[in-house]
Amino acid sequence: MEKGEQVDQAPASVERTPTNDPSPKEAPSTTPSGTDWDGPDDPGNPMNWSSAAKAYHVTVPGLYGFAVTFGTSVYTPALFSITEHFHISRTVALLGLTLYTFGLGLGPIIAAPLSERYGRRIVYLISGPVFMLFILGAGFSKTFASFLVCRLLAGVMGSPALAVAGGTTADLVVPSKRAKVTTIFIMAPFAGPSIGPVVGGFAAQYKGWRWSQWCILFVSLVVFLSAIPMKETYKPIILKRRAKERGILPKETSGGGGAVKKTVVQNFLRPMHMLVTEPVVFFLSLYTSFLFGILFLFFAAIPYIFQRPPYLFNTWQTGLIFLSIGLGVCLGAITGIVIDSQIYQKKHREFMAAGLTHTPPEHRLYNGMIGGFGIPVGLFWFAWTADKGVHWAVPAIGAVPFAWGNVCVFISAVIYMVDCYGPMNGASALAANGIFRYTLGSVFPLFTIQMYQRLGTGWATSLLGFLALLMLPIPFILFKFGPAIRKRSHYPVII
Repeated sequence: MEKGEQVDQAPASVERTPTNDPSPKEAPSTTPSGTDWDGPDDPGNPMNWSSAAKAYHVTVPGLYGFAVTFGTSVYTPALFSITEHFHISRTVALLGLTLYTFGLGLGPIIAAPLSERYGRRIVYLISGPVFMLFILGAGFSKTFASFLVCRLLAGVMGSPALAVAGGTTADLVVPSKRAKVTTIFIMAPFAGPSIGPVVGGFAAQYKGWRWSQWCILFVSLVVFLSAIPMKETYKPIILKRRAKERGILPKETSGGGGAVKKTVVQNFLRPMHMLVTEPVVFFLSLYTSFLFGILFLFFAAIPYIFQRPPYLFNTWQTGLIFLSIGLGVCLGAITGIVIDSQIYQKKHREFMAAGLTHTPPEHRLYNGMIGGFGIPVGLFWFAWTADKGVHWAVPAIGAVPFAWGNVCVFISAVIYMVDCYGPMNGASALAANGIFRYTLGSVFPLFTIQMYQRLGTGWATSLLGFLALLMLPIPFILFKFGPAIRKRSHYPVII
């Protein structure tokens, strides 16, 4: 049963995957007043659109997510060129990655008021060009200070599209079918960073550091052009426009201080409160953020390891090592889809047949429990094969189970938190996770070189592996004690 009353509409800024919302065919018939859908078969309801239309409207946000996160790592192969051009140290040069990544964590604060007032589509169409303008500014920067400012603002302006994409998916797909779509979308924050160094390696090697920014621009432009035909998917905006077409004047909500206060509370204060008071949110955010930090740490560690003896790789060769992370990401997504189809859906049917109103959220944790073992295995494998100078392919293969486990844990964490807290507070939980995750992702590269110089490749990477081992039991503990923990929650939860 639910503890407290759940809200029908989640904030637009983050992914939503509620467990048991009715499908459009189950929705009650409504009057044609423009205040709700005109019945369960209303063609204006995005959930009733054709499969092709749904696929298009889900694909574009995924491509936006890829383009924006691609901008994090495509920069790293150009670090050497940037240090020479601006006469700075490697650590200072990494600020270009740090500030951009930190900017990505600010997306919900900007996306929510825009998308809730004007809809999802306008966020894609406005944030995309502004993002590209700041990338253009970064590429033309004459000083490192102006470069950093442009990279920070590019991250801030690219993140709204990344943040709203989960809401678009929720607008289009019923919850029982949403896990597969969510899994594909979750690939974006991992696929973009894993492909970026490959492209950036060739660009930096043969064209110079400015081309690392032009690559972001080219990818983003293609995605933006593909987004222009999109239609609005956000229910309140669709109904508001329909009411005006029918001559119904909807009651305008007041703006001003009340609206600003609501936005701040929903998109910053509430997520921060949940992060420090809710054990589920804190421990899953700690786990996923730590793993995300390791992923970003590799952007500095892999060039450091493979451009020194015994490997002596050049820039583009180093970038190719990241393809192993891309392979692990794909395997993690496949694992998520298989577990949803073969395990979760079976459990869901059993609980529905038994007359229950929902499937316990704990059954979303299988991905995390399985994938968690791949992370320390991959880190230890990478650590000591690279430390001993074994053939480069062996440590590269070691990155595959790490990336696989990383995606598996993240899939479980995202869907589990929304299943636990429902649409409204689940969105705040994911906002807290996003802020924590991108903060650690921005900080980890700054101490990477110093850590690897002092501890060596083997022990530096092994330290991360030992910490991952300490966090491995988190999904298992939540699977066993999750209901008891949620009973003590300060927020409405699903028991």
